[in-house]
Amino acid sequence: MDDKKEIGSFLELNFLSGLEYYHGDHIARLNAGRTAIFHALRILNQDVIYLPYYQCETVRDFLLKNGVKIKYYYCDREFNPLISDYTENTAILLVNYFGIMSFTRMSSLASKYKNVIIDNSQAFFAPPIDRCMNVYSVRKFIGAPDGSYLIGNHANDHLEEYEQDYSSDTSLFLLQRIEYGCEGNAYQNKKTNDGRIDDSKIKRMSKLTHTILDGTDYNLIKCKRKENFEIASLLFENMNHINPKEFYDDNCVPMVYPLVIENDLILPELIKSKVFQGHWWSYILDEIQPDTFEYYLSKNMIPITIDQRYGEKEIKYVFNLINQEISK
Repeated sequence: MDDKKEIGSFLELNFLSGLEYYHGDHIARLNAGRTAIFHALRILNQDVIYLPYYQCETVRDFLLKNGVKIKYYYCDREFNPLISDYTENTAILLVNYFGIMSFTRMSSLASKYKNVIIDNSQAFFAPPIDRCMNVYSVRKFIGAPDGSYLIGNHANDHLEEYEQDYSSDTSLFLLQRIEYGCEGNAYQNKKTNDGRIDDSKIKRMSKLTHTILDGTDYNLIKCKRKENFEIASLLFENMNHINPKEFYDDNCVPMVYPLVIENDLILPELIKSKVFQGHWWSYILDEIQPDTFEYYLSKNMIPITIDQRYGEKEIKYVFNLINQEISK
């Protein structure tokens, strides 16, 4: 028997096991999506990367803090990278935005470049693409305090160099959300957990997160998100200024339904009704030109929640709130 195995004392939370979605060789389990991107750069032996402007600033900040040189690129309205000076001795990050880009679409984009890192942070169930490093973030799809995967050739190199992460000390917000909702102390404790991740270096995935991932019903998550995306698509299609189904297929499992609508009054009304949505990456508005697609998205895109907690009733409720504001 392992002499470190504990027997007796109080009962802990109990989870199912053996259900982890990603397992096998060439997988790195790490503490955050941004650290998985940095780890991918180590595997690729690259210290320069092309990043899209339309990206979370935490990725940029973490890479800069760790000595990575960044070149930025814009996208056109079909999310094609606009790069004129690409060289093969750099890496490039391609984002599966909103989880609505099919495997065929992402493979086609990746085929144009070398040293490709696919950011599937918004597409947890997207199959990994061969000859690419594939990054997956946990928290956008599963109730966990942190966690990410990197999947690709030699992804498990260097792992012995990283410390073990511990996340239970800042995970109270997950329990508080059940009893108190997402406001008040629960939200403040979530921000504390976010701050812990922001301040952390690259680490191996915490045992708590791994345990949660090993006991999660992934089929439920996939089915509910796909079903809810279809409901949202039918409801919002006529008011949306983009087509979320342009590169979508039946294998996509979206993170959100991206509603692009030019009305600054909608978001405050949603929040007033306790529908907690928010524009993504508003920092972009201070850094790029107003005539860019990225500026337009950051200003106008509302990520409609479609996750496994909800169904047709909740999505119709959100639609009615938005429709009422438009009709005023």
